[in-house]
Amino acid sequence: MLNSNGFDLWANEYDKSVNLNEERNGYPFAGYKDVLNYIYQQIREKPVAKVLDIGFGTGVLTTQLYHSGCEITGIDFSDKMIAIAKQKMPLAKLIKWDISDGLPNEVKTMKFDFIISTYALHHITDQEKVEFIKSLCPLLNENGKILIGDVSFETRNDLDLSKLKYADDWDHDEIYFVADEIDEIKESLKNHFFCDYIKLSHCAGVLSIEDKRL
Repeated sequence: MLNSNGFDLWANEYDKSVNLNEERNGYPFAGYKDVLNYIYQQIREKPVAKVLDIGFGTGVLTTQLYHSGCEITGIDFSDKMIAIAKQKMPLAKLIKWDISDGLPNEVKTMKFDFIISTYALHHITDQEKVEFIKSLCPLLNENGKILIGDVSFETRNDLDLSKLKYADDWDHDEIYFVADEIDEIKESLKNHFFCDYIKLSHCAGVLSIEDKRL
């Protein structure tokens, strides 16, 4: 698993390597642009949205939202990626933080229309994902949404078949969402939130959690 130093070293070539992998429709980035575009279109339905981006990297998605008028707060643990993103979004609030330690204090009293994360939560365990997502819900404005785009699969069988097909490239340190195994998230949020998953490629999709409080 790459740590912050690993991502610092990868930062300048990150976008290029993602694009090359996506063009080949391979694991792990098949559907990458579809994931980003789906999230972008969801947010664009609300003018001047307040957005928290968790693991924003070089700011590929967040920069587009920033230039469309969104108010951006971001969390990432790579100094180099933060520096690259800051050049694109000089007025954004960008915070260095490792989400394996939960949420930084700076955002705990803030409210957002959208909380997004793309290709970041696979670095924490399934149980940590559940607890982390639950910690995000109080940060949503009424009718707000959490949108998590990542390497993910509809079923455990789909994941196992992908692991077999891409055995030479498979990252065994990463932990991916399986849509039919997110019942714990659904159960813990059912009173006030609607949880859904949309598949966008053979190894990617978006988990949506929407505030339904009246």
